[in-house]
Amino acid sequence: MDLPVPTAADERHHEPDADPLWNESHYLDFFSPDGRLGGYVRIGKYPNLGVIWYWACVVGADRPLVTVIDHTVPLPANPASLEIRTEGLWADHNVETPFDHLSLGLEAFGLAHDDPAEVYTGAYGTKTPIAFDLEWERDGEVFRYPDWLPRYEIPCRVYGEILLGDETIELDGFGQRDHSWGQRDWWSTGWCWTAFRMDDGARFHAVTTKPSTGFAYGYDQEPDAAGLAGALGVDLVTAFTADEVLGAAGIPIAATLVLGGRTFEVEPVAWSPVLLTAPDGREARFPRGLARYTERGGADDGRTGLGWIEFNQPPAPLSDP
Repeated sequence: MDLPVPTAADERHHEPDADPLWNESHYLDFFSPDGRLGGYVRIGKYPNLGVIWYWACVVGADRPLVTVIDHTVPLPANPASLEIRTEGLWADHNVETPFDHLSLGLEAFGLAHDDPAEVYTGAYGTKTPIAFDLEWERDGEVFRYPDWLPRYEIPCRVYGEILLGDETIELDGFGQRDHSWGQRDWWSTGWCWTAFRMDDGARFHAVTTKPSTGFAYGYDQEPDAAGLAGALGVDLVTAFTADEVLGAAGIPIAATLVLGGRTFEVEPVAWSPVLLTAPDGREARFPRGLARYTERGGADDGRTGLGWIEFNQPPAPLSDP
């Protein structure tokens, strides 16, 4: 299958249709090479609801989750702007070079939680200053989805500075960024999404619905001898299953992924969940976490890596009376 060629227009603002749940979303993931620290930002513009959902977090082994979750950020006066301002939160996100380089500045107050599941109950954590001065630079091939699912995914190197309370963290690591636009109904469809980097430089990404409807999409970008992902071509993935073991509050404690015939065991490092409330009051849970990946079987048995994984968990369907 020939995939669409990404164009600079894909990086820019997109005009919404009339669907109330039409959204334009940017995800920006990162993690340190040793896997002890990671984080992500999501900008979710909902022009027909009149708000932006903004999330930012830092997670890691043996450290509390520090998270910013604000579902009431006002839309900017310029619809194309990715700068946001509201009480206790400023952030700007600039595409410096289409697909190749994005910069992020963030200053906010987050909440620190020793137990990530507290996010679901509305527990008030410890107020903690959080700031990012980070850069995402392409570290593989841009992966553009077909036009019926408008989005793209970019494996990246990520570097810069993180301020967390009185702690300063220098980051020189890896991550992923993606940009999508269209309807997103968190409350009707479950899914698993993942993007990860193996220690030899290979890059993987895939998404599938849960329970499976047969839909799956993603890529396998194997490295050349120098460790450059995608240098040997991009293999399209159209078969992906994710089987997770759930712990307390529905947060997975393990998972097994089969992606394009390759099997990976997933060991979560730390979670940053979000509770998603629909306009009609329905609630979905969205555990998203930093994880370690180990390949099992085949020529690359034992290969390890790091990345992010998410599970959208919609409410159970209403039963007929």
